[in-house]
Amino acid sequence: MPTISTRVPEDLEAELEAYLESERLDRSTAVRKLLSEGLEAWRTERALERFAAGDVSLIKGAELADLSVWEFADLVEDADDAWVSTNHLEADLDEL
Repeated sequence: MPTISTRVPEDLEAELEAYLESERLDRSTAVRKLLSEGLEAWRTERALERFAAGDVSLIKGAELADLSVWEFADLVEDADDAWVSTNHLEADLDEL
């Protein structure tokens, strides 16, 4: 497993120490957990942004977020992002 080291401000270190005590984790485990959770949130946010912009489909957004389609659909619904853009809907209706 590769090693990552970084310098952090004192206030962030104090928060990390409080987290360590609260979660009863050693420093390495806690940092890995926080990094993993942060990257998961970043992936999800990025996938939602790309879906809302119309850059990716619902299925592709779910893949990018590393979620099931149903889990991602729930997030989309919670974010109030349109499932179908007006332009696509009008084009589909014209074809009928």
